Amino acid sequence: MAYNEPLASRVRHVLARRKGLTEKQMFGGLAFLLHGKMCCGVLQDKLVVRVGPAHYEEALKEPHTRPMDFTGRPLRGFVYVLPRGVQSPAALKGWVDLTLRHAASLPTKRR
Repeated sequence: MAYNEPLASRVRHVLARRKGLTEKQMFGGLAFLLHGKMCCGVLQDKLVVRVGPAHYEEALKEPHTRPMDFTGRPLRGFVYVLPRGVQSPAALKGWVDLTLRHAASLPTKRR
């Protein structure tokens, strides 16, 4: 599966100069990780946002969202934001800020 490079580039721009950020091929697309924890990604033309279980239902009430279900079952805590939901720079930044707050709240992984 491919991912939308222009959308990935826009996400990179929002994430610019953030310490601890890496990129990794995941889910057949591109994932952005903060200190090793996935926060968001791009799968085909959709933004993948990790909001966590606490904000999952709330995120799905937003326009142009749907459950992340690439395996056929929804992955609770992750939502797809469809292209119309990230058209504006402000909308994209809002989703990325939300996912960064969630990723920062996760416990540090043990090695």
